[in-house]
Amino acid sequence: MKIKQAELKAGAYNIGDFPDWDLPEISFLGRSNVGKSSLINNLIGRKNLARTSSTPGKTRGLYFYLLNGKLCFVDLPGYGYAKVSKKEQQRWAPIIEEYLRSRGNLFGSVHLIDCRHEPSENDQMMNEWLRMHSIPRVIVATKADKLSRSALLRQIKVIRNSLDLFEEETLLPFSARTGNGREQLWKSITAMLPQ
Repeated sequence: MKIKQAELKAGAYNIGDFPDWDLPEISFLGRSNVGKSSLINNLIGRKNLARTSSTPGKTRGLYFYLLNGKLCFVDLPGYGYAKVSKKEQQRWAPIIEEYLRSRGNLFGSVHLIDCRHEPSENDQMMNEWLRMHSIPRVIVATKADKLSRSALLRQIKVIRNSLDLFEEETLLPFSARTGNGREQLWKSITAMLPQ
């Protein structure tokens, strides 16, 4: 998909902050520091629209990026080892859950896993939660440029086994640095959208 127009349209820090529209949305989720913002920037062809940081946990709300005036990417706060208080993380949890569970125009999720590590307990719980709530998803193994081809193939198997993925469930390697996997990921996202 060619993105001609991209803008941060809303930041939601409470359930009442969600934009009131019926545009199709795709959510992006994963643990802190997995590379969500870098992946979103790469997909939309912008350097700094989604803010990246070397400090985990910088995404403190749900950020709604409007693309070409007709599609929205939603960047959710990272889970896991974010350098924020437990109280702050507990404040996010119901907002994220409410968004994922009841947003009528959410057509799918991109679940990011760092390809260099075995999926964490939080990764496994998120995968099961999305599956249990029948939210279409594509799983992306980020930072693929950090591993050799053979090591990446080994890690893809580890991730598949750890998340107990069915054969037909998509797991794509992706590198925000090189752009490898970008085209395949766009195809998977497009397939989740209303035709």
